[in-house]
Amino acid sequence: MPGYENAVTATISGDDLEGEVTLVRSGGRKQSMPLKARRGQTWRFYEEPFSDNADFAGRWSVTFTDDKGRTSTGVAAFEQLFGTVTGTILTPSGDYRFLAGDARGDELQLSRFDGAQAHLFRAKLNERGELEGQHWSGNFGHERFVALRNPDAELDMSPVATGMKDPAAKLQFTFPDLDGKPVSLADPRFQGKVVIVTLAGSWCPNCHDEAAFLAQFYREHREQGLEIVSLMFEHYGDFTQAANATRRFRKSNGIDFVTLIAGTSDGDDAVKALPQLTGVFAFPTTIWVDRAGTVRRIHAGFSGPATGEHYTKLTSEFTEFTLGLLAAPEAAAATAASEASAGCKPAETTAWE
Repeated sequence: MPGYENAVTATISGDDLEGEVTLVRSGGRKQSMPLKARRGQTWRFYEEPFSDNADFAGRWSVTFTDDKGRTSTGVAAFEQLFGTVTGTILTPSGDYRFLAGDARGDELQLSRFDGAQAHLFRAKLNERGELEGQHWSGNFGHERFVALRNPDAELDMSPVATGMKDPAAKLQFTFPDLDGKPVSLADPRFQGKVVIVTLAGSWCPNCHDEAAFLAQFYREHREQGLEIVSLMFEHYGDFTQAANATRRFRKSNGIDFVTLIAGTSDGDDAVKALPQLTGVFAFPTTIWVDRAGTVRRIHAGFSGPATGEHYTKLTSEFTEFTLGLLAAPEAAAATAASEASAGCKPAETTAWE
């Protein structure tokens, strides 16, 4: 799978394909799912369309409950054409990317497999107009959910909000690049530049969405004094394996900016890597550092192209804010840093959707 370490191993017999999908998980563990496919099959769940379907289009507030009773929230946005339903579900840490499936009466089924993970949603409208269902992630994740139709539904970003413990402190780190050479944010190449630092992993689908956007953004604005550094937290503790995974990530997304091996995908590693932060609750997490070296904004998660207007809004605000930092001379950035030191202007934690 381009950009991922996951693989399909299968045998072709006529128009049938049969085998397995192997997913690489944290610590390098491998999990397999059986695979069957048929060439030319255009339908996903129902071969024959159904004429009398409920209306699933619109915006829904979603509450998930996992098998341990823990809850989380999201916002679903669906479009429907007769029995075909497409859309995605946004969560504070990102989105489920491009979901597609079928309505049949009051039942809805949606799925996704894009090389990173397989997702299946099955739901049914109850007598109260609520959408009740279950979600399976591969062959190891399961949760139930209830969705309420709500055209004004908005994400609660508080579960992933983070910031600097000391707003006046400088962000500091030193990690090896893919050749093992140590790179520090204090290196001369970053001085007087606007630096975007993103915490990512090649295993993370939303990180791929962000990386594709950042790669193009970097090419367009690097001559204005922009640098981007991606701190990679890979499934492997072994440096060589982590570096190879990152090389695939770079190639898949056309990355020219710096990528450093910062730790493993265990969430604790990200916290240890950047102890100046109040926490790391989502991949990706993106940090803006101005020309004077002051952290000006931190944003957790990324709403990718599947989210439509949310992606447009996020990338627009991302661009506007970054261009504002690039336009500010170093003297103005130093003034902002001085104000932050006085406690007047702490780094913002954004809730862009």
